[in-house]
Parts: sequence; C-alpha cells; structure tokens
Amino acid sequence: MARTVILGAGVSGHTAALHLRRLLGKEHEVVVVTPNSQWNWIPSNIWVGAGTMPKSDVLFPLAPVYAKQGITYVQALGRTILPHGDTESSQGAVDVEYTSPERRGQTERLRYDYLINATGPKLNFGATPGLGPDAGHTVSVCTADHAVHAAEELAASIARMKAGERQVMVVGTGHGACTCEGAAFEYVFNVEHEVRKAGVRDLAEIIFFTNEYELGDFGVGGMQFEENGFRTTGKIWTESLFRERGVRAITGAGATRIEEGVIHYELLDGSEHTQEFDFAMLLPPFTGVGINALDAEGNDISDQYFAPNGMMRVDADYSGKPYEEWRASDWPKTYQVPGLDNVWAVGIAFAPPHPISKPRKSPNGTVISPAPPRTGMPAGVMGKAVAMTIADRVKGRGKPAHEASMAAMGAACVASAGTGLFEGSAAAITMLPVVPDFEKYPETGRDLTETKGEIGLAGHWMKASLHHLFIYKAKALPGWQIIPE
Repeated sequence: MARTVILGAGVSGHTAALHLRRLLGKEHEVVVVTPNSQWNWIPSNIWVGAGTMPKSDVLFPLAPVYAKQGITYVQALGRTILPHGDTESSQGAVDVEYTSPERRGQTERLRYDYLINATGPKLNFGATPGLGPDAGHTVSVCTADHAVHAAEELAASIARMKAGERQVMVVGTGHGACTCEGAAFEYVFNVEHEVRKAGVRDLAEIIFFTNEYELGDFGVGGMQFEENGFRTTGKIWTESLFRERGVRAITGAGATRIEEGVIHYELLDGSEHTQEFDFAMLLPPFTGVGINALDAEGNDISDQYFAPNGMMRVDADYSGKPYEEWRASDWPKTYQVPGLDNVWAVGIAFAPPHPISKPRKSPNGTVISPAPPRTGMPAGVMGKAVAMTIADRVKGRGKPAHEASMAAMGAACVASAGTGLFEGSAAAITMLPVVPDFEKYPETGRDLTETKGEIGLAGHWMKASLHHLFIYKAKALPGWQIIPE
C-alpha cells in the first residue's frame, strides 16, 4: 500500500486528491491535510465582495466529498516536514496541528510514501502597516468571509452616495510586491458596475491602485493582441476599458502604510505621496505558510528546500541570473523538489524562479513590481500532472514524470461584472503560454492566434458557466473528470 499526503485543499491540492483517488486502487491511501472545513471557489469571491452573490454559492463542506471518494480528510495545519523520516522510521513524515473543533491544538505525525505541498499562500497583510480587514483599514476578497465584509462596506459606501455624500473608492494592490493584479482589476470592474447600477456614479471617484509599471501588465509582462490584421497591447486595451468607465489609475505604486482614510505610497521614481479614500479593497502580498523541514535528528534543514519567501524550491532555475538572460526553460516542468524523489510542490506553494514581468525598484531600493500569478487554471493543471506522475510510480509503470510548465500552458482570465443573464459584462483575456517564450515566439513571446482580449456579454456568460462547472467538478459529481482543469 502507498500513502500520499497532500497538504492543502485549494485548487491544486483538491484537484490532485481527486485525480489520485480516481487513478489508484482502494488499497492505496490518499490523505488531504487542510485547516479548512469548506472548499472555496476563490474566483467567485469577487462577486460575493460586490454583493451580487451569497457566500453559500462559493463554499461547500469538504468532509462529505472526501468520505464519498474514499479520501482521508485531516482538518489540520501542516507544520513540519521530515523528508528523510525520523529516528523511528526512514519513511517521510509531516507533523500536523489539528484545527477541527474536537481536536484543536492537538498534534500528530503522519508518515507518507509521497507528499504534495499544495498549501497555497499566507496572506501577508502585515507587510504593509494598516493593510487588511482584521488589523487594518482596508477590505479584502481573498477569503469568502473577507468578501462578505467587503460587500457590507461597499453597500455602506453606496448608501452614503445615495444620501448625497461623495466617495473616493480605491481598488488594487496593497504592497509593492503583490501578485493577482487580475483579481483587483476584476473587482474594480465590479465596483464601478455596482455604483453605476445604483445610480450614483457621478458621486464616486474610482481609482485603480497598482504596482504594475503600466496597465495591462497583470504580472505576466503584458500582452499583445491581434484582431483583423491590427495589433494592440494589453496596456492600450486596459486603458481603454478604464477610460470608458471613468476609472483613474495610479501605476507603479507601492503602499508603504495605511492609516484610516489615507494610503501612503511610493512611486517607482522614488517620490512619496498620499491618497485619501472612503472605501478601499487592497490585496496583500503572498508568502509561504511557514512550514519548516527537519532532518531525522531534528536539525532544521528548511533552507535546503524552501526559498527565503517560504515557498518550496522545485525543478526550476534559481541561479538568479539577470533579467536579460531569463528563459522559458527556467520554469519548472514536473514540480518535484530537488533531492527528494517523492515530494512535489504545486500552485502558489512552489517558488517561482523569477518574476514574469521585468523586475523594478525605486531609487530607494523599494521593489515595486508584480510577483508572478500561478492560481486558478495553472494550479489545477499542475495538481493533475503531479497526481498522474505519482499514480504511474505507484503502479510501477516506469514512465517519465508528467509535465505542466507554465511556459507551455495557456490560461484564461475573465473579469466579469454583474451576475444576471443580460445585465453583466466581462473583459476576457486568453494567453498562450503564461510565461512568454521568446525562443518559440520571437516577436511577442506568445502565440497571437491564442492570445486575445475581448469585452462583452459573451465573456460574462462564460465566467458564469465556469463558476457552476468548476464547483460541480470540485464536488466530484458524476463525470467531473471530463471537465478540463
């Protein structure tokens, strides 16, 4: 019998667990360790945060799904990995701390034959003083509960406008090194839509506040689109969307601290500024969740396997070579941890070899540049690929590891506002590949036949359809496996 332990039940971990259970016989154990009792379809938190979808539509309990599938569910936090085993066993192990109400605070050591680190990120609100909904002055849509709070604050801001009070609404990134600019873009799209629908658009100043060097970068180095023989850029496309909706952008900005109603920030030129606000949704930067690694004698060996940001090193080029020498081939293909033949890291848990966008610092040395996105579709593809690799090894097939390089896979991002059949609109972007490959596509780094930007009701319908399809898939309902990642 082989036991696979998966740390995390987000898109990557949950996808890996379902596929492993599908591919392996019941004599092999699949264990999911997650601190959460519910699964959250995070992309639709945007709609919850806009007040157009209830929280219950983006959550479902994990325990019944895992029980039905024959997956062992452990509601706990992964704390320590012992990749070489301990003094009692040479088998790899992970120490966990329970978060379930009946066992909260208790610890246990789980041994494994294979381990997948799919923990996702720590939401590092503390990186910017005053950032976040708990100890700060801004709202968030990173979790379902955060999104509910954001919707309440948005509704209160709209109510003040209906009473005749002007409001300054800021949406964007809350630190110079943030990722997920696309989520901030989608949320500002929704905020503008809701304010307009409420009939108070003339009383709202809406600002997109971003660490991107220019609009349309999205942490992927920008894009070029070609339609009917004409070529445009993601920058022009995004600027046009904002211009049509009266949204002002502050680009190349890194928030340094946030006080009640005031964002203090630095620009790439080194100058310091402030921006007042009445409502602000600012995303935090991400770090690893804080797992460490020990050898069999209990010595800390975390720096052998984890990057300084707490994310796990995999089969990538971490040599730190200059931007001009970056290549698509620097990016991982199998997500196996070097030196360990039975450990992988996927989704946000793996350490990227470098940003996708050109890195930039202010004259003061402040990093103001997007970190690479690797959520959603890419995370699911990684999880499935690793599950297939493990299944092959358990069955002794001797096949090479399955690959899922972000420099070979495409992705779609749909920023949709409104949830009705006829009132919504969406800005939809597709790209291939996610990480530009200038050796294969010398002119733009991407396949122009597959890299597009469009806007309209059709994209909104696609986003709404994807919401239902992916929740159906995540519940492992009949035929789930034929729905693509």
